[in-house]
Amino acid sequence: QVQLVESGGGLVQAGGSLRLSCAASGRTFSSYTMGWFRQAPGKEREFVARISRSGSGTYYADSVKGRFTISRDNAKNTVYLQMNSLKPEDTAVYYCAAAFNGQDYGYWGQGTQVTVSS
Repeated sequence: QVQLVESGGGLVQAGGSLRLSCAASGRTFSSYTMGWFRQAPGKEREFVARISRSGSGTYYADSVKGRFTISRDNAKNTVYLQMNSLKPEDTAVYYCAAAFNGQDYGYWGQGTQVTVSS
């Protein structure tokens, strides 16, 4: 089992940057594929990015490709989302999630709000 706590959200102007962090509890963090998702008001939650257990493989939604970078530090049990060139449409609550051993994302954080002003 793993518990996830996001941080780093806030208010930023369009074109700015933020880095989100997600700290995980537990001794087996490196056993989990980690992902970032977001949910804007009135919209369904959508996938943003994911990273493999070792960190060697990443995958992004088309809407953030080239602007966002996901990374992880298994020694610190932390996954990051570096967000550059932010747009107002990136405004959402951002969630990190963990998937164990090829299963669905079964563990979720509480979310952190990102607001991008125009």
